[in-house]
Amino acid sequence: MDGSLTDPVLTVDLTLLDRMMPMHLALSAAGVVISAGPTLIKMLPDRRLVGRAMFDLFEVRRPSRVSSPEGLMLRAGQRLHLHPRGRPQDGLRGVAMPMPGSGGGMLINLSFGFGVIEAVRRHALTDADFAATDLTVELLYLVEAKTAVTEELKALNLRLQGAKVAAEEQALTDPLTGLRNRRAADLALADLCSGRRAFSVMNLDLDFFKAVNDTLGHAAGDHVLRVVARVLRDQTRAQDCIARVGGDEFLMIFPGLTEPRVLHQIAERIIGNITHPIFYEGQECRVSASIGMGVSTIYARPQLVQMLQDLDEALYRAKRAGRGQAMMVEVPGEV
Repeated sequence: MDGSLTDPVLTVDLTLLDRMMPMHLALSAAGVVISAGPTLIKMLPDRRLVGRAMFDLFEVRRPSRVSSPEGLMLRAGQRLHLHPRGRPQDGLRGVAMPMPGSGGGMLINLSFGFGVIEAVRRHALTDADFAATDLTVELLYLVEAKTAVTEELKALNLRLQGAKVAAEEQALTDPLTGLRNRRAADLALADLCSGRRAFSVMNLDLDFFKAVNDTLGHAAGDHVLRVVARVLRDQTRAQDCIARVGGDEFLMIFPGLTEPRVLHQIAERIIGNITHPIFYEGQECRVSASIGMGVSTIYARPQLVQMLQDLDEALYRAKRAGRGQAMMVEVPGEV
């Protein structure tokens, strides 16, 4: 051995080149593509690569003013930014190096760079389209894992939000009748009292309900309450708040409705329907309803506590008058 060094010339089988560099371009000295990696071919199925001039197929955007094989050779080893002509969305990154023994040919190895995620989706690429040593494969796995975690977190948030809404709804609902409860009625009234929209309220109490519980049992009483709830729903509007606020006491809140004549008509229909016999397991349950009614417009500034006190007084007047009647709040109490 004389200590001299020589550059060996390696001959690489194209199959091996395709496996190691699936996004390569091998160029002749004239810049004609003599070999193209399978991933590039998959990316550009609408055009033939082998046998065509590289600069007819690709535009070199960086370094600038590279438009010939000679210019490309001068920039061997520099980072290249290429775009397939007519496909600006498919930006590629790479480097070109001379191929020893090729008479001036070059080998360009390409990758997607930062656009790999979109490129994978756009061209339906898999890990088989990349070299086994390419970190892109690991990146794709990380992206898939992140996507899966993100989707699971979204689903979890939706479930939590649904559970929150359900819990809030349950907290405002009477479990026996499905109507609103006392808390919901208080919130609705407080909101109306603090606003400028006029409204009216009915306070309904069942007559002879205790006798049903005492003679036929609480199951019969519960059945009567559910039937009464159905009557109240049928005789009111979707935007009204209908609440069970006690054992056999109900509140009906009517936003925007203040006409006493209309309120009396609604009350008469409700009383008439509740007075009809209610049957439970073949037994007849008879109740009636007394109602106290009030409108917000008789108050200079309606306040929740005062309105409820005045409604109770109107209700008691209806009961003292013989039950099964509806009485209006006549004069608001002193605030």
